[in-house]
Amino acid sequence: MFDLAAFPEVVYATQKSAAEEIQQQAREAQELDVLAVRGLGLIGLNESLLRTSLLREQGGKSLRVRVALVDPDSPALTRRAAEIGEFAESLAGGVRLAEARLRELADSCDIAVWRYRMLPTWRLIRTDSTLFIGAFDAGWEGHESATYKVMETPHGPLFRGFRRMFEAVVEGAQRTV
Repeated sequence: MFDLAAFPEVVYATQKSAAEEIQQQAREAQELDVLAVRGLGLIGLNESLLRTSLLREQGGKSLRVRVALVDPDSPALTRRAAEIGEFAESLAGGVRLAEARLRELADSCDIAVWRYRMLPTWRLIRTDSTLFIGAFDAGWEGHESATYKVMETPHGPLFRGFRRMFEAVVEGAQRTV
């Protein structure tokens, strides 16, 4: 039997209520992983949640950033657009804009961007050994979801499972940046 205290998790009502902690963690991180649909509000735009964290140096070393966005030409994007009442063309344009904005950072940080083709289910932000996880569902955006903070522990399955899922998504995706 495991001690439940060994599985530290915190639940925030929405991503907005976790934003300050996410930004603090990102400022101190050496690695940042993001799994999103289009990623504009998370990382693509100047005023997005994580953008300012990308331009800093850590002891002469850049922050390593990996971003996975839904493929704008995939059936998964078309389905997601219908789920949130958006035109597929607009959603696809948002993904392409996010990629272009992230490509601008290639000279100032260690960044890689991929396009995945599966239906978006999870919104994930990993800062070193902490994950912030939300869900996508029909009629509801990821930032509106409750956000779970999951920390890496010796016996914690959620951190390991979500990290492994992110690796599998990237492994099966097409790198664009």
